[in-house]
Amino acid sequence: MLRYVLRRLLLSIPVLFGIIFIVFALARLLPGDPCRAALGERATEAICNAFKDRYGLNEPIPVQFALYLQQLATGDLGDSIKFGRPVTELLIERLPVTVELTLYALLFAIVFGMLLGLIAAYRRNSAVDVATMIGANLGVSIPVFVLGLLLAYLFGVLLRDTPFALPPSGRLSAGLAVKPLAEQWGLQGLGGPPRSVLDFLSNIYTLNFLVTGQWDKLADALKHMVLPAVALGTIPMAIIARITRSSLLDVLGLDYIRTARAKGLRDRLVVFRHAMRNALLPVVTVIGLSLGALLGGAVLTETVFNLAGVGRSVYEAITGRDYVVIQAFTLVISIGYLIVNLLVDVSYAYLDPRIRLS
Repeated sequence: MLRYVLRRLLLSIPVLFGIIFIVFALARLLPGDPCRAALGERATEAICNAFKDRYGLNEPIPVQFALYLQQLATGDLGDSIKFGRPVTELLIERLPVTVELTLYALLFAIVFGMLLGLIAAYRRNSAVDVATMIGANLGVSIPVFVLGLLLAYLFGVLLRDTPFALPPSGRLSAGLAVKPLAEQWGLQGLGGPPRSVLDFLSNIYTLNFLVTGQWDKLADALKHMVLPAVALGTIPMAIIARITRSSLLDVLGLDYIRTARAKGLRDRLVVFRHAMRNALLPVVTVIGLSLGALLGGAVLTETVFNLAGVGRSVYEAITGRDYVVIQAFTLVISIGYLIVNLLVDVSYAYLDPRIRLS
């Protein structure tokens, strides 16, 4: 197992290098001037020349790339061209929003997707099966921004004064403040990477409130996550439901399942204990791909629900020609993809004993 993981990590290095180079080159080949995008009407010829000299944009792309790799080797992701701040600070502020949203959306997709797929397979060709698959097809077909706006209008406007009302935007209600964990735990003097990690965790609001026991703020943060998580998780949920149904039906037709039923085992026991585990391989693959895609940033969901996460930040960086932010966020997203794919591959050996990672 350890040799397999190390081999995969080594093979990931050229993949990351290729991603970094492609994104680096494409960002600079896009039409547009980062100086004029950042400064607007103040961007005179002299100012733009000084701007390009400051960020090394006058150098050929291969030279810029070599300098960028030297910078990455020191652990420095650079400073944002648009905001003039270290990209690390932007990551600490905005990546937790996407991580939090992704986890809740994926939890919603896994729980309801697998449940609906299991019910549909167990009640094959029944009215429940047909209704479930129709719902799954609708879930795949409805665009995220349409579903998000409908949910915000339904629960934020039509049901506003009812017990079913939910916040249509933002992460917390007005008047509620979030204190960093370092401040709450008396660790103001903490610095370096440990402080960065602690600040990153602090910006995952539900985790912050959970570990500090702020239950009223935790309930408010969870309410704000419901609508964006449902909007973002509906498409993965529909895909998981369809894959679960298909995979489970294939397994239920195998010889060992018929043997288990011939021995007199209860049908539910056959499905849950013998069939479900073998049916999970394609489902786990879809879940891994969904998690990677969600980590890539839900631009539309974050825009509809006013969440300043990775997707929205990358969109703003692309429109503003902020090369440094594009490169840094893409690097982090790529690492997330590779880690998720590695975890999915390792989980195969647990789910199916016939698979040997060596």
